[in-house]
Amino acid sequence: MRRRYWIALALCAVAGPAAAHHSFAMFNMDKNVTMTGTVTEFRWTNPHSWMHVDIADDSGKASDWAIEMTSPNNLVAAGWRRSSMKPGDKVTVTYHPLVNGKQGGSLVSVKLADGRVLENK
Repeated sequence: MRRRYWIALALCAVAGPAAAHHSFAMFNMDKNVTMTGTVTEFRWTNPHSWMHVDIADDSGKASDWAIEMTSPNNLVAAGWRRSSMKPGDKVTVTYHPLVNGKQGGSLVSVKLADGRVLENK
């Protein structure tokens, strides 16, 4: 019985750091921002997929925004495919911004040029 206790305790100790990896503390989860731009890169990778979007500021100058998404497995379950986006596609992204104010965030949803909306679940 004592051995099971120590095994359970060891598993809990290992699980703590793993849970910390999935923290969303870097994003302002209480705020949604929506912007329109052009996809420059779409990375279908584990453990997180990414899209890079050129978004123009008020003066018209475009800059790169890095938008983090969930894993391909979760994206497929939400209706995504590896071919859902490609460089050059015009998109409208809604995301939770980075708390440090840098150009990026965690994707909430993306509206594609054909009107389809894909969510980050």
